[in-house]
Amino acid sequence: MKYLHTMVRVTDLDPSLKFYRDALGLREVRRTEHEAGRFTLVYLAAPGDADGPFQPQVELTYNWPAPDGTSETYTGGRNFGHLAFAVDDIYAACERLAEHGVTIARPPRDGRMAFVRSPDNISIELLQNGPALAPAEPWASMPNTGSW
Repeated sequence: MKYLHTMVRVTDLDPSLKFYRDALGLREVRRTEHEAGRFTLVYLAAPGDADGPFQPQVELTYNWPAPDGTSETYTGGRNFGHLAFAVDDIYAACERLAEHGVTIARPPRDGRMAFVRSPDNISIELLQNGPALAPAEPWASMPNTGSW
């Protein structure tokens, strides 16, 4: 058995790609458009994951608006917890996300763990790869914002 992907439905592909690709740093590995089913699938992988057909991925599913222009609304439930990614420098990762306008919901005060949310309110956990970094400002004294 091998883990393949986690699917996340998104309401707008452009802001979602700006978050997952540009701010979080995932890379797009495949995209398919399904005209008959009126949806787009975009597969993303973390830069540190092995290449190949079975690397762990995040699948963004964008269901196109109905012909009348209406779109489906998604609400998150507590039954879905979060996506988690290991990062080489938790502070640099949070700084990059903040520079892209992402709110750091749970700052890495401990030098080890942080949480942010995607444009569709999906909770993303960032974990320091290896031992925790020494506490550093502005993160050490930054309060939580919202929930994660």
